[in-house]
Amino acid sequence: MEKIRWGIIGSANIAKGSVIPGIQASETGEVAAIASRGIEKAKETAEQLNIPKAYGSYEELLADPEIDAVYIPLPNHLHKEWTIRAAEAGKHVLCEKPVAMNAKEAEEMAEACQKAGVVFAEAFMYRYHPRYELIRDIIQSGEIGEIRGIHGTFTFNNAKDSGNVRYKKEWGGGSLYDVGVYPISAARMILNQEPQAATVHAFFSKEHDNVDMMASGILEFEQGVALTFDCGMWAAFRNELEIVGTEGRIEVPSAFIVHQNEKDHVLVYTTDGEREVEVPYLNQYALQADAMGRSIRKGEPLPYPSTDAVLNMKVLDACLTSAQERRRVEL
Repeated sequence: MEKIRWGIIGSANIAKGSVIPGIQASETGEVAAIASRGIEKAKETAEQLNIPKAYGSYEELLADPEIDAVYIPLPNHLHKEWTIRAAEAGKHVLCEKPVAMNAKEAEEMAEACQKAGVVFAEAFMYRYHPRYELIRDIIQSGEIGEIRGIHGTFTFNNAKDSGNVRYKKEWGGGSLYDVGVYPISAARMILNQEPQAATVHAFFSKEHDNVDMMASGILEFEQGVALTFDCGMWAAFRNELEIVGTEGRIEVPSAFIVHQNEKDHVLVYTTDGEREVEVPYLNQYALQADAMGRSIRKGEPLPYPSTDAVLNMKVLDACLTSAQERRRVEL
Protein backbone atom coordinates (compact mmCIF):
# COMPACT_ATOMS: atom_id res chain seq x y z
CA MET A 1 0.00 0.00 0.00
CA GLU A 2 1.30 3.43 -0.92
CA LYS A 3 2.08 5.35 2.25
CA ILE A 4 -0.02 8.29 3.36
CA ARG A 5 2.04 11.48 3.21
CA TRP A 6 1.09 13.46 6.32
CA GLY A 7 1.40 17.18 6.89
CA ILE A 8 1.35 18.56 10.43
CA ILE A 9 -0.40 21.90 10.93
CA GLY A 10 1.24 23.36 14.04
CA SER A 11 4.03 22.31 16.36
CA ALA A 12 2.16 21.65 19.60
CA ASN A 13 3.76 19.36 22.18
CA ILE A 14 1.21 16.59 21.53
CA ALA A 15 2.30 16.61 17.88
CA LYS A 16 6.04 16.60 18.60
CA GLY A 17 5.99 14.17 21.50
CA SER A 18 3.32 11.67 20.47
CA VAL A 19 1.50 11.98 17.16
CA ILE A 20 4.44 12.61 14.82
CA PRO A 21 6.49 9.72 16.29
CA GLY A 22 3.32 7.60 16.11
CA ILE A 23 2.80 8.31 12.40
CA GLN A 24 6.50 7.65 11.77
CA ALA A 25 6.18 4.29 13.55
CA SER A 26 3.00 3.34 11.67
CA GLU A 27 2.81 0.87 8.81
CA THR A 28 0.81 3.13 6.52
CA GLY A 29 2.09 6.66 7.00
CA GLU A 30 5.05 9.00 6.87
CA VAL A 31 5.39 12.62 7.99
CA ALA A 32 6.28 14.59 4.88
CA ALA A 33 5.93 18.19 6.07
CA ILE A 34 5.24 20.44 9.04
CA ALA A 35 3.96 24.01 9.11
CA SER A 36 4.17 26.62 11.84
CA ARG A 37 3.32 30.30 12.04
CA GLY A 38 7.00 31.06 11.47
CA ILE A 39 9.47 29.30 9.22
CA GLU A 40 12.21 29.14 11.86
CA LYS A 41 10.08 27.15 14.30
CA ALA A 42 8.92 24.87 11.52
CA LYS A 43 12.51 24.25 10.37
CA GLU A 44 13.65 23.59 13.93
CA THR A 45 10.91 21.01 14.52
CA ALA A 46 11.48 19.43 11.11
CA GLU A 47 15.17 19.03 11.87
CA GLN A 48 14.52 17.56 15.32
CA LEU A 49 12.04 14.99 14.02
CA ASN A 50 13.51 14.22 10.57
CA ILE A 51 10.64 15.77 8.62
CA PRO A 52 11.63 16.51 4.99
CA LYS A 53 9.75 19.79 4.45
CA ALA A 54 8.99 22.82 6.61
CA TYR A 55 6.57 25.64 5.87
CA GLY A 56 6.21 29.05 7.48
CA SER A 57 2.43 29.11 7.07
CA TYR A 58 -0.42 26.62 7.18
CA GLU A 59 -1.61 27.80 3.76
CA GLU A 60 1.67 26.74 2.13
CA LEU A 61 1.35 23.22 3.50
CA LEU A 62 -2.24 22.90 2.27
CA ALA A 63 -1.11 24.02 -1.18
CA ASP A 64 1.46 21.20 -1.36
CA PRO A 65 0.09 18.59 -3.83
CA GLU A 66 2.31 15.91 -2.26
CA ILE A 67 0.44 15.99 1.06
CA ASP A 68 -2.40 13.46 1.35
CA ALA A 69 -3.61 14.09 4.91
CA VAL A 70 -3.12 16.57 7.72
CA TYR A 71 -3.06 16.34 11.48
CA ILE A 72 -4.35 19.44 13.29
CA PRO A 73 -3.13 19.99 16.89
CA LEU A 74 -3.98 23.69 17.00
CA PRO A 75 -5.84 25.36 19.89
CA ASN A 76 -9.49 24.30 19.97
CA HIS A 77 -10.93 27.52 18.54
CA LEU A 78 -8.92 27.00 15.32
CA HIS A 79 -10.04 23.41 14.64
CA LYS A 80 -13.08 24.33 12.58
CA GLU A 81 -11.33 26.85 10.30
CA TRP A 82 -8.35 24.67 9.45
CA THR A 83 -10.31 21.43 9.13
CA ILE A 84 -12.60 23.06 6.59
CA ARG A 85 -9.71 24.70 4.75
CA ALA A 86 -7.85 21.37 4.66
CA ALA A 87 -10.93 19.59 3.31
CA GLU A 88 -11.39 22.23 0.62
CA ALA A 89 -7.74 21.64 -0.35
CA GLY A 90 -8.49 17.94 -0.76
CA LYS A 91 -6.63 16.77 2.35
CA HIS A 92 -7.90 14.06 4.68
CA VAL A 93 -8.10 15.33 8.27
CA LEU A 94 -7.17 13.96 11.69
CA CYS A 95 -8.15 16.68 14.15
CA GLU A 96 -7.05 16.74 17.77
CA LYS A 97 -9.72 16.35 20.44
CA PRO A 98 -12.00 18.03 21.29
CA VAL A 99 -12.83 18.22 17.62
CA ALA A 100 -14.49 21.64 17.94
CA MET A 101 -15.78 24.29 20.34
CA ASN A 102 -19.33 22.91 20.16
CA ALA A 103 -21.52 20.42 18.30
CA LYS A 104 -22.62 22.97 15.68
CA GLU A 105 -19.01 23.53 14.64
CA ALA A 106 -18.40 19.78 14.58
CA GLU A 107 -21.40 19.30 12.26
CA GLU A 108 -20.10 21.98 9.89
CA MET A 109 -16.66 20.33 9.83
CA ALA A 110 -18.10 16.87 9.17
CA GLU A 111 -20.30 18.24 6.37
CA ALA A 112 -17.36 20.05 4.75
CA CYS A 113 -15.25 16.88 4.79
CA GLN A 114 -18.10 14.79 3.42
CA LYS A 115 -18.69 17.32 0.63
CA ALA A 116 -14.98 17.28 -0.24
CA GLY A 117 -14.87 13.48 -0.16
CA VAL A 118 -12.11 13.32 2.47
CA VAL A 119 -11.76 11.15 5.56
CA PHE A 120 -12.30 13.04 8.84
CA ALA A 121 -11.58 11.72 12.33
CA GLU A 122 -11.18 12.99 15.87
CA ALA A 123 -7.85 12.09 17.47
CA PHE A 124 -8.90 9.89 20.39
CA MET A 125 -5.86 7.61 20.16
CA TYR A 126 -6.76 5.41 23.15
CA ARG A 127 -9.79 3.93 21.35
CA TYR A 128 -7.56 2.22 18.80
CA HIS A 129 -5.67 0.21 21.42
CA PRO A 130 -6.74 -3.47 21.65
CA ARG A 131 -7.25 -3.17 25.42
CA TYR A 132 -10.75 -1.85 24.70
CA GLU A 133 -11.59 -4.75 22.41
CA LEU A 134 -10.42 -6.98 25.26
CA ILE A 135 -12.62 -5.11 27.75
CA ARG A 136 -15.65 -5.40 25.47
CA ASP A 137 -15.01 -9.15 25.14
CA ILE A 138 -14.92 -9.53 28.93
CA ILE A 139 -18.20 -7.61 29.26
CA GLN A 140 -19.90 -9.58 26.49
CA SER A 141 -18.79 -12.87 28.03
CA GLY A 142 -20.97 -12.07 31.06
CA GLU A 143 -18.08 -12.46 33.50
CA ILE A 144 -18.93 -9.27 35.40
CA GLY A 145 -22.69 -9.54 34.83
CA GLU A 146 -24.79 -6.57 33.77
CA ILE A 147 -23.12 -3.16 33.83
CA ARG A 148 -24.38 -1.01 36.68
CA GLY A 149 -22.00 1.94 36.38
CA ILE A 150 -18.75 3.36 35.04
CA HIS A 151 -16.32 5.68 36.79
CA GLY A 152 -13.57 7.53 34.92
CA THR A 153 -10.83 9.94 35.93
CA PHE A 154 -8.29 12.01 34.06
CA THR A 155 -6.44 14.67 36.06
CA PHE A 156 -3.02 16.33 36.01
CA ASN A 157 -1.41 19.42 37.50
CA ASN A 158 -0.15 22.01 35.05
CA ALA A 159 -1.53 25.07 36.83
CA LYS A 160 1.80 26.90 37.12
CA ASP A 161 2.09 27.18 33.34
CA SER A 162 -0.13 30.26 33.29
CA GLY A 163 0.48 31.05 29.61
CA ASN A 164 -0.71 27.65 28.42
CA VAL A 165 -3.42 27.66 25.73
CA ARG A 166 -5.50 25.40 27.99
CA TYR A 167 -6.08 28.45 30.19
CA LYS A 168 -7.54 30.76 27.56
CA LYS A 169 -11.32 30.73 27.74
CA GLU A 170 -11.94 32.09 24.24
CA TRP A 171 -9.61 29.46 22.81
CA GLY A 172 -11.59 26.55 24.25
CA GLY A 173 -9.60 26.15 27.45
CA GLY A 174 -10.65 24.11 30.47
CA SER A 175 -10.44 20.59 31.84
CA LEU A 176 -13.71 19.36 30.33
CA TYR A 177 -12.44 20.20 26.85
CA ASP A 178 -8.94 18.92 27.51
CA VAL A 179 -9.35 15.71 29.51
CA GLY A 180 -13.03 15.32 30.44
CA VAL A 181 -13.70 14.25 26.87
CA TYR A 182 -11.80 11.01 27.54
CA PRO A 183 -14.04 9.37 30.17
CA ILE A 184 -17.08 10.80 28.38
CA SER A 185 -16.13 9.21 25.07
CA ALA A 186 -15.10 5.98 26.81
CA ALA A 187 -18.49 5.54 28.50
CA ARG A 188 -20.31 6.17 25.22
CA MET A 189 -18.05 3.63 23.50
CA ILE A 190 -18.36 0.92 26.16
CA LEU A 191 -22.14 1.27 26.58
CA ASN A 192 -22.69 1.87 22.85
CA GLN A 193 -25.35 4.47 23.59
CA GLU A 194 -25.78 8.19 24.17
CA PRO A 195 -26.45 9.73 27.59
CA GLN A 196 -29.84 11.24 28.38
CA ALA A 197 -28.72 13.99 30.78
CA ALA A 198 -25.63 15.60 32.31
CA THR A 199 -24.95 17.22 35.68
CA VAL A 200 -21.52 18.75 36.26
CA HIS A 201 -20.00 20.78 39.09
CA ALA A 202 -16.78 22.66 38.35
CA PHE A 203 -14.08 24.85 39.89
CA PHE A 204 -13.55 27.91 37.70
CA SER A 205 -10.23 29.60 38.44
CA LYS A 206 -9.83 33.37 38.24
CA GLU A 207 -6.08 32.82 37.98
CA HIS A 208 -6.64 30.90 34.74
CA ASP A 209 -9.06 33.09 32.78
CA ASN A 210 -12.03 31.49 34.55
CA VAL A 211 -11.72 28.15 32.78
CA ASP A 212 -12.78 25.02 34.63
CA MET A 213 -9.64 23.68 36.32
CA MET A 214 -11.53 20.75 37.88
CA ALA A 215 -14.90 19.26 37.11
CA SER A 216 -16.93 16.37 38.48
CA GLY A 217 -19.99 15.03 36.78
CA ILE A 218 -22.57 12.38 36.14
CA LEU A 219 -23.97 11.28 32.80
CA GLU A 220 -27.27 9.42 32.87
CA PHE A 221 -27.64 6.49 30.48
CA GLU A 222 -30.49 4.03 29.93
CA GLN A 223 -31.70 1.59 32.63
CA GLY A 224 -30.29 3.63 35.48
CA VAL A 225 -26.66 3.23 34.39
CA ALA A 226 -24.41 6.26 34.89
CA LEU A 227 -20.92 7.47 34.21
CA THR A 228 -19.45 9.33 37.16
CA PHE A 229 -16.27 11.15 36.27
CA ASP A 230 -13.85 13.86 37.25
CA CYS A 231 -11.28 15.72 35.22
CA GLY A 232 -8.79 18.39 36.14
CA MET A 233 -5.69 20.38 35.30
CA TRP A 234 -4.89 21.41 38.88
CA ALA A 235 -4.90 18.04 40.64
CA ALA A 236 -2.67 15.00 41.09
CA PHE A 237 -2.24 12.79 38.02
CA ARG A 238 -4.84 10.04 37.52
CA ASN A 239 -5.81 8.21 34.36
CA GLU A 240 -8.21 5.42 35.31
CA LEU A 241 -11.46 3.72 34.39
CA GLU A 242 -13.65 1.31 36.38
CA ILE A 243 -16.59 -0.67 35.01
CA VAL A 244 -18.87 -2.11 37.69
CA GLY A 245 -21.17 -5.02 36.98
CA THR A 246 -23.58 -7.13 39.00
CA GLU A 247 -21.09 -9.99 39.32
CA GLY A 248 -17.75 -8.21 39.21
CA ARG A 249 -15.80 -5.23 38.00
CA ILE A 250 -13.01 -4.25 35.62
CA GLU A 251 -10.27 -1.79 36.55
CA VAL A 252 -8.17 -0.10 33.88
CA PRO A 253 -5.23 1.56 35.72
CA SER A 254 -3.90 3.29 32.58
CA ALA A 255 -7.07 3.97 30.68
CA PHE A 256 -6.04 6.67 28.25
CA ILE A 257 -2.28 7.26 28.38
CA VAL A 258 0.23 4.43 28.58
CA HIS A 259 3.96 5.09 28.77
CA GLN A 260 6.27 2.66 27.03
CA ASN A 261 8.15 1.55 30.14
CA GLU A 262 5.04 1.05 32.24
CA LYS A 263 3.21 -2.22 32.76
CA ASP A 264 -0.10 -2.20 30.90
CA HIS A 265 -2.82 -4.41 32.28
CA VAL A 266 -6.50 -4.77 33.07
CA LEU A 267 -7.73 -6.13 36.40
CA VAL A 268 -10.88 -8.24 36.63
CA TYR A 269 -12.54 -8.84 40.02
CA THR A 270 -15.33 -11.39 40.47
CA THR A 271 -16.62 -13.70 43.22
CA ASP A 272 -14.07 -16.22 41.91
CA GLY A 273 -11.23 -13.87 42.79
CA GLU A 274 -8.96 -11.46 40.99
CA ARG A 275 -7.17 -11.92 37.71
CA GLU A 276 -4.75 -9.71 35.88
CA VAL A 277 -4.91 -9.53 32.11
CA GLU A 278 -1.69 -8.28 30.59
CA VAL A 279 -2.00 -6.01 27.57
CA PRO A 280 0.92 -5.74 25.14
CA TYR A 281 2.51 -2.34 24.75
CA LEU A 282 1.45 -0.92 21.40
CA ASN A 283 1.82 2.63 20.14
CA GLN A 284 -1.78 3.79 20.08
CA TYR A 285 -0.84 6.84 18.00
CA ALA A 286 0.55 4.50 15.32
CA LEU A 287 -2.62 2.40 15.49
CA GLN A 288 -4.69 5.56 15.01
CA ALA A 289 -2.62 6.56 11.96
CA ASP A 290 -3.00 3.08 10.48
CA ALA A 291 -6.79 3.16 10.88
CA MET A 292 -6.79 6.44 8.95
CA GLY A 293 -4.40 5.03 6.38
CA ARG A 294 -6.54 1.97 5.68
CA SER A 295 -9.63 4.16 5.39
CA ILE A 296 -7.92 6.51 2.94
CA ARG A 297 -6.20 3.91 0.77
CA LYS A 298 -8.53 0.91 1.03
CA GLY A 299 -11.86 2.53 1.82
CA GLU A 300 -12.21 0.68 5.12
CA PRO A 301 -14.77 2.42 7.36
CA LEU A 302 -13.30 4.17 10.37
CA PRO A 303 -14.24 2.48 13.65
CA TYR A 304 -15.35 5.92 14.92
CA PRO A 305 -16.83 8.02 12.08
CA SER A 306 -17.28 11.79 12.09
CA THR A 307 -20.83 11.39 13.43
CA ASP A 308 -19.27 10.12 16.67
CA ALA A 309 -17.30 13.36 17.02
CA VAL A 310 -20.51 15.38 16.66
CA LEU A 311 -22.32 13.26 19.26
CA ASN A 312 -19.43 13.57 21.71
CA MET A 313 -19.49 17.36 21.33
CA LYS A 314 -23.24 17.38 22.08
CA VAL A 315 -22.48 15.70 25.40
CA LEU A 316 -19.64 18.13 26.09
CA ASP A 317 -21.94 21.07 25.31
CA ALA A 318 -24.39 19.75 27.92
CA CYS A 319 -21.60 19.27 30.48
CA LEU A 320 -20.31 22.82 30.00
CA THR A 321 -23.80 24.30 30.23
CA SER A 322 -24.49 22.31 33.40
CA ALA A 323 -21.25 23.46 35.02
CA GLN A 324 -21.76 27.10 34.09
CA GLU A 325 -25.45 27.26 35.02
CA ARG A 326 -25.35 24.83 37.97
CA ARG A 327 -28.20 22.66 36.71
CA ARG A 328 -29.03 19.29 35.18
CA VAL A 329 -29.13 19.42 31.37
CA GLU A 330 -31.15 16.95 29.32
CA LEU A 331 -29.79 15.87 25.96
